[in-house]
Amino acid sequence: MNNRKAEFIRFIVIGGINTLNYYVVYMLFHYVWNISYGVSHVVAFALSMVASFFLNSYFTFNVKPTLRKFLQFPLTQVVNFTVTTVCIYVLVEQLRVSTAIAPLFAIFIAVPATFIVTSKILKQGHSAI
Repeated sequence: MNNRKAEFIRFIVIGGINTLNYYVVYMLFHYVWNISYGVSHVVAFALSMVASFFLNSYFTFNVKPTLRKFLQFPLTQVVNFTVTTVCIYVLVEQLRVSTAIAPLFAIFIAVPATFIVTSKILKQGHSAI
C-alpha cells in the first residue's frame, strides 16, 4: 500500500475518533445543556479541531506539530466547517432531518476535501517525528 493510501486510512480512523469527540460535545451542549444546534455545532467543531490537529500531526502524517502549523490548521478546516454548516442547515431546516443525526451526514460529505487540505498544511516543511 502506498504512503498516500496509508495516510488516508489513518486519516479516516482519526476522523472517526474526532467525529466521536465532536458528536459527544455537540450532544452535551445541544441536548443536555439545551443550547441551540448552531452554537453547539460551533463549540463542538472548535474543540474537536484542536484534538484533530494533534492526532493528525502525530498519527496520520507523522510530523512534528509546531505553533505555525497549529495557527495555520484552522485554514484546513474552512472547507470542512463551511460544508458541514451548510449541510446541517439544509438537512435540519429544509429536509427536516433530526438535529441529532444531521451533523453525522454533514461530516462524511466534507471528508475528502478536508484530507487534501490537511495534508498540504501539515506536511509543509515536512519534519517527521
